[in-house]
Amino acid sequence: MSPQEIQALIEQGIPGATAIVQGDDGRHFSATVVSEQFAGLSLVKKQQLVYGTINPQITSGAIHAITLQTFTPAEWDKKQKLGF
Repeated sequence: MSPQEIQALIEQGIPGATAIVQGDDGRHFSATVVSEQFAGLSLVKKQQLVYGTINPQITSGAIHAITLQTFTPAEWDKKQKLGF
C-alpha cells in the first residue's frame, strides 16, 4: 500500500479529518490524524476510531504496522505553535 492510499482510507472513514501518512517500505507506516471527532475521546478511543478505517488492510497484512498520532484541531494548532 502507499501512504496516499492509507490517507484516503482514513479521510474517507473519518469525514473532515486530515491525515498525514508516511512510509517507505509499503508495509510500515506512521500517520498523524487531525479531526474534530476526537474531541472528548481518550487516546485509546481516538486510535480505535482510526484503526476502524484501516482494519481490513491490517487484517489482510497489506499494512503490517502503523504508528498513530491523533489530535483535535486545537491540539494540533498548539503542537504546531510549540514546534514539536
